[in-house]
Amino acid sequence: MGQLRNFVTPLHKATKRDYIGRMVDDKVTCMLKAKEYEFDYWDGDRRFGYGGYRYMPGRWAPVAKAMIETYGLKAGSRVLDVGCGKGFLLHEMLLLEPGLEIVGFDISNHGLASNTDEVKEKATLFRYRAQDAYPFGDKSFDLVISLATLHNLRIFELKTALAEIERVGKQAYVMLESYRNEQELFNVQCWALTCESFFDTAEWIWLYRHFGYTGDYEFIYFE
Repeated sequence: MGQLRNFVTPLHKATKRDYIGRMVDDKVTCMLKAKEYEFDYWDGDRRFGYGGYRYMPGRWAPVAKAMIETYGLKAGSRVLDVGCGKGFLLHEMLLLEPGLEIVGFDISNHGLASNTDEVKEKATLFRYRAQDAYPFGDKSFDLVISLATLHNLRIFELKTALAEIERVGKQAYVMLESYRNEQELFNVQCWALTCESFFDTAEWIWLYRHFGYTGDYEFIYFE
C-alpha cells in the first residue's frame, strides 16, 4: 500500500469546532439538509455544513505545492479529483502548474457552479457519483485525488469507489475522516453531518488492503 501523508491536516487543525453545540442543535434535521449537498451545505448556516465556503487566495497553496512535488506533476499531467466540490485546491494547482490537465466531478450542482473562473476555464467538470463506475480508461490519469468524500459512502459503495480510483489512476491519494480513540470518535460523531462510514485508522487501512487500494492516504481527526 502507499504512504501516510500530511497534506491537509494543518489546515484542518486551524479550524475551531463546537462539537456539543452541533450535536444538540436538532442534528437529524441538519443532517438531512446537509446531505442534499447544495446551497445550504456549502453557503448556508454553519449548522448545515461549511457555513460559507469561499475562496481564500493561497489557503490551499501549500497542499497544491506538496501534491505537485510529491507526485511529480508537470505540464501535460492528468489529474482527476473525485468529489471536487468548489475546486479551490484545483485552482491553486493550476496557478502553480497551468499546464495540468484537470478533470473533476462532484454530486453537488452548487459546488460545481461555484468553482473559480480559473478552474471553469481550464478544467473539465461534471456531475457524477464517486461510487459509480468512472467513465475513463485504465490508468488514464497520472494522479487521482479524493478529499473528504469517501467517508460519505456506505461500505459496499466504498468498494466500488476505491476500485475505480485504483483502476483509472497511476498514482492516488485519498483523505477522509477517522479517529484514534474514544474522544475523537465522540467528536466526529457529534460533528459529522454527512459521514456514513465511521472507522478508526486501523479499520480504514484494513479496508484499503481488502479492496485492493494501493495509493497514498491521509486521515483527519477531530481532537
